[in-house]
Amino acid sequence: MTMSPFILLHPDDNVLVCRARAEAGQSAIIDGEAVPLPVTIEVGHKIARTALKPGDKIVKYGAPIGSMIAAAARGDHIHMHNMKSDYIKSHTREATGHG
Repeated sequence: MTMSPFILLHPDDNVLVCRARAEAGQSAIIDGEAVPLPVTIEVGHKIARTALKPGDKIVKYGAPIGSMIAAAARGDHIHMHNMKSDYIKSHTREATGHG
């Protein structure tokens, strides 16, 4: 049996964490269901365990770590493009209009 590239860290989490690179088109097993990945997911990144909408809290380790800023379907990549930290300013590569 092949080990899943994703791990659920806490039963209350609504994201799974990637522990081995997972290629686009590969299926992730989420709560016993095979869900195809729309994009490649790198180690340490997250995927949605359930569909999420803007404003939903992201729960990892059983605790909220941020909020969604865009909708995500089950199995979608969750990272800086669709979430924000509720606790620290996030740094991105996008222009801020300064300079």
